[in-house]
Amino acid sequence: MSGFPLLTVMMVVPLVGAAVVALLPGGSARLAKPIALATSLVTLALALLAWARFDGDGSSDRYQLTETHSWIPQFGVSYALGVDGIALSLIVMATILTPVCLLAAWNDLGEDAEPQREKTYFALMLVLLTFMVGVFAARDVFLFYVFFEAMLIPVYFLIGLFGGPRRQYAAVKFILFSLVGGLVMLVAVIALYFNGPGGEQGFLYEALEGGVTASTTTQRWLFVGFFIAFAIKAPMWPVHTWLPDAASEARPATAVLLVGVLDKVGTFGMLRFCLGMFPEASKWATPVVITLAVISVIYGGLLAIGSRDIMRLIAFTSISHFGLIVLGIFAMTSTAGSGSALYMINHGFATAGLFLIAGFLITRHGSQRIADYGGWQRVTPLLAGTFLVSGLSSLALPGLSSYVSEFLVLTGTYQRYEVAAVIATLGIVLAALYILLTYQRVFTGPRPVFLEGREPRDLGLREKLVVVPIIASFLLLGAYPKPVLDLVNPAVKQTLDLVGVTDPAPTNASGSAQ
Repeated sequence: MSGFPLLTVMMVVPLVGAAVVALLPGGSARLAKPIALATSLVTLALALLAWARFDGDGSSDRYQLTETHSWIPQFGVSYALGVDGIALSLIVMATILTPVCLLAAWNDLGEDAEPQREKTYFALMLVLLTFMVGVFAARDVFLFYVFFEAMLIPVYFLIGLFGGPRRQYAAVKFILFSLVGGLVMLVAVIALYFNGPGGEQGFLYEALEGGVTASTTTQRWLFVGFFIAFAIKAPMWPVHTWLPDAASEARPATAVLLVGVLDKVGTFGMLRFCLGMFPEASKWATPVVITLAVISVIYGGLLAIGSRDIMRLIAFTSISHFGLIVLGIFAMTSTAGSGSALYMINHGFATAGLFLIAGFLITRHGSQRIADYGGWQRVTPLLAGTFLVSGLSSLALPGLSSYVSEFLVLTGTYQRYEVAAVIATLGIVLAALYILLTYQRVFTGPRPVFLEGREPRDLGLREKLVVVPIIASFLLLGAYPKPVLDLVNPAVKQTLDLVGVTDPAPTNASGSAQ
């Protein structure tokens, strides 16, 4: 156990900041936004400190910065925190995106917004940050479940109170899908305790990893319970339908945190819990999961091409990308696993770029319909350029971040599942179509005609501050992904060791092993 509870402090800071923002007196409501932004930056600094203190060479224990305290010993529940390289990289991503989203949401509610609404809006985003850190840092399965469900509360209110015209429908649909997945997972969590080692720390992940001592049938049912919850959260076809509604009705900043961070809990859970705790069941279910992943890749891409709403289009692209992430996880090769872990990070930044820049566009014109635009490159060249760069990163253009992770996923999958990898490669073609066609329809063409004095302005200073770190992430992770790969590779290897799989032997031109 480390001496200083860094992970706990990382959760307490935004929670305290949320309380301060929510309790500000009416006359000081204008301080809500700067206090929320400052709080998120402090949390980011703590996350970077955690990265600096993390020994990523693979020689130390898998879980570092650990804290373990008895919580509900009668049920084997502990307050146990700790991170491996994958969890830490996702926490750092979340803490980077939160101040970016707060800055992007600065004027979301308008200049004349009621002080109480503004305080509630920014306080909820800080509460969400607390739960995002907690869900990735939890080492106790029951504690993970608590954070897994707690995340729903701020997201529900962020969509239901501050979203678009159909916000109530989208919020209810989101919560119903999530609660169904959570209920199935709760049954599996309870059954896991009775089939695990028991005792005061019976839910500790280290006590459960490598397989629980239960019959093969029981392990498979437990796997199904966890997988359904994670597939809904991810989301995968056919339990994906809540995402387009939630993303299109949410504010762009909320959509970024929902799709860019929260949905990664699904793929993170598959990698850590499904593979780590149920290795035999994971191998048993792999053919079905691989099939669902490939369908998600193609189906999400086709829906994106046919979408008329720019926010729904971005949501559909994420269904396709999550399919690739799941494909890499269940390919069970070190190359594909590392690619999936890296893809979680790269997708978070690429999605943030698309959602936030699309949000800037919608703010200027008041419409999410792609057909209502055209020729905006001639009016807002910087906005058009940053959208194009974000789109090119999303479609995995060589030199930008997503290319590395997508290449690793497809290469690693091909080592074991050649047909699935070849079919999934069509997702790259679809990505080029839906990104480039959208750019063409929105930004190219004749200069649009606006009423006198109503011509939209290009990106302002605050909006440039939002897009700079996002574009920088595309370039840095595209040119030099090694720091993140060095962080996640040991965790991926340890997970595959738990499953008991090794990389296939390379073959020569005749198809025989070398």
